[in-house]
Amino acid sequence: MRHTYRCPLRWADMDAYGHVNNVVFLRYLEEARIDFLFRPDKDFQQGSVVARHEIDYKRQLVHRHAPVDIELWVTEVRAASFTLGYEVKDGDQIYVRASTVIVPFDFEAQRPRRITAEERAFLQEYMDESEETEDESEEEAVAA
Repeated sequence: MRHTYRCPLRWADMDAYGHVNNVVFLRYLEEARIDFLFRPDKDFQQGSVVARHEIDYKRQLVHRHAPVDIELWVTEVRAASFTLGYEVKDGDQIYVRASTVIVPFDFEAQRPRRITAEERAFLQEYMDESEETEDESEEEAVAA
């Protein structure tokens, strides 16, 4: 299952070339991640930090009034981290593919913590098995 966030574009998101600046996409991903993790029914109130971002820019996104969709899903859950996958898109048109490694964090103790059973159950609802299959297919095609 995937979580979808409808992200509004702002005039200030554009750069001198008239398209959304590459750095702004990190803000878009943050908005989608916060919308996903900090919902009233399921949240990570105990805290978490970003450990890594990886972004592949596929095409330019120009400013318009309609929001862009950000699909988010879980690609991996480990004992003390999890990875989110994203696509910033309009239908089949993909502007960005990205991933973020998140580490649950105990801010009082100032150290990483393990994922709780409740957090793990929530994250596993959003595991997208088709993503793994798609990546494996790409690797097999390159190897052939």
